Amino acid sequence: MQLAVGRLLSVALLTAFAGQSASAQCDSACSGSSDAAVSTVSYRHAGPDIVQTAVQAGNFKTLTAALEAAELVELLRTDGPFTVFAPTDEAFSKLPAGTVEQLLKPENKAALRSVLLYHVVKGEVRADAAMQLANAASANGQRLDLTTRRHTLSVDNAKVVKADIDASNGVIHVIDKVLIPADRDLVRTARQAGSFGTLLAAAEAAGLIETLHDKGPFTIFAPTDDAFAKLPAGTLESLIKPENRERLRAILLYHVVPGRVYADQLVATIEEHPEGAAIKTAQGSKASARLVEGHPRIDEARIQITDLEATNGVIHVIDTVIIPD
Repeated sequence: MQLAVGRLLSVALLTAFAGQSASAQCDSACSGSSDAAVSTVSYRHAGPDIVQTAVQAGNFKTLTAALEAAELVELLRTDGPFTVFAPTDEAFSKLPAGTVEQLLKPENKAALRSVLLYHVVKGEVRADAAMQLANAASANGQRLDLTTRRHTLSVDNAKVVKADIDASNGVIHVIDKVLIPADRDLVRTARQAGSFGTLLAAAEAAGLIETLHDKGPFTIFAPTDDAFAKLPAGTLESLIKPENRERLRAILLYHVVPGRVYADQLVATIEEHPEGAAIKTAQGSKASARLVEGHPRIDEARIQITDLEATNGVIHVIDTVIIPD
């Protein structure tokens, strides 16, 4: 937790996350439904809304101050419904000294919004329903992992210590830790992994680095350095030449799918089309996704590692460079 918060804070001090702004993420995510099969019909019961309920509880002072600083109060007072995993004041006190004070500064509003929106799910997800789920889409675009052990619900690494606090526009679950989303974009996530030097060099040569920094969300089926090494001798050197830039762009964009496509969603699509699911890529043509001996493949590439989360998408690691027709 401390390492994750430290990375978050270092980015916050540079004033914002790379990739989609938190405002844009909220505009998109808050208008759609989560991965959960939950009620998303706009409604309002009698009584205090989510913000008023938190204020009346008395142990969410830091959270309500953060919502105010991030200009999210009005959002959480709309009809919703919303599910909020709400850290208590004690949960915020577990963060490294100075973290909250830094995030509350006006210049760090984008980072603060991203963190807070990571605690919000569109729709009403009550505890009994959440215990049947493996994940839910947060309002900042990234996924929350849900687990149940001995009748205790956890979200990421935080425990739900009190569930199903009703509000007029949703439900609150009290958690004992602050949830920290991924704080690096796709390019920085790939660099941190250390096994995508060739891919990043090729993306630079193709003029795609800025897009993968600033746009999205995208799903990248990312070939490792070993995957590029399997290409015939001289292939990569030829593609990186300026005169072959468009061909290189086409190949790299064939590894990119618009939106976030997580591994379980990919497998579910394949199971609906066991002969091979057609996945439309950013290059324009379709790659074939199928299961081979229980392992998902894209064309001839085996997916080795799944669901590396980034601020503007998700990465799946593959062992072969895939080539469009």
